[in-house]
Amino acid sequence: MKIDSSVAAVVTGGASGLGFAAVQALRALGAKVAIFDLNPETGEKAAAETGSIFCQVDVLSDESVDAAFAKAREANGQERVLISCAGGGNAIPTARRDKKTGEINIFPSDKFEWVLKLNTVGTFRCITRAAAGMMTLEPIDGERGVMINTASAAATEGQMGQAAYSAAKAAIVGMTLTIARDLSREGIRVNTIQPGIFDTPAMARAPQEMKDALGKMVPFPPRLGNAGEFASMAMELVRNGYVNGETIRLDGAIRMQPR
Repeated sequence: MKIDSSVAAVVTGGASGLGFAAVQALRALGAKVAIFDLNPETGEKAAAETGSIFCQVDVLSDESVDAAFAKAREANGQERVLISCAGGGNAIPTARRDKKTGEINIFPSDKFEWVLKLNTVGTFRCITRAAAGMMTLEPIDGERGVMINTASAAATEGQMGQAAYSAAKAAIVGMTLTIARDLSREGIRVNTIQPGIFDTPAMARAPQEMKDALGKMVPFPPRLGNAGEFASMAMELVRNGYVNGETIRLDGAIRMQPR
């Protein structure tokens, strides 16, 4: 699909990090973009910087997501591109013994469920709304729309404490081909990017020594990924009409170690 001023796009988690880089790339190619994000301060700032529209949204809520899509479509028209970057996680061992007291604590189920709801269900909630909207469009060169999800290296090599995050991201990988097959008759492609360790605002809080050490874990190039590389891959997945139902690793060949 050609990306130009005739194309409207929605980017969830678009106010920062990988999502913001995708917004910048889309706007550089002329697309009309709606930024979906929970934080109004960073969302409005990102929208002003890129000439986009900001829609405050909680991907855990049907009503919030429906309202955001309605606002985006009123401003930009029906989207043909959805890039889902909204998500997050926690770091809690499945069960842990306190070294001092010997007390055994388990991963609280509600915190496990929250990570799955945020990442997997939140992504799927946006996919269903975008799919229904794209199905109302006339195809262009045989395509009605393109969706790109964001997984993680944790989907296949989760580190200690990442049980919930690994499960959530693995589910995104697992549903990619199925959704692509579901939507194939409608001319809607679905792919997933599986990033490794990227230099995002969340990573920026880590000490430089830690970031340098993480970068050296990457076989080549031995550094953290940058958000522009994620955005570049996303743009190619939009443009390349023969890539469908794929999960593409973007990680410098790293395979995460247990810790």
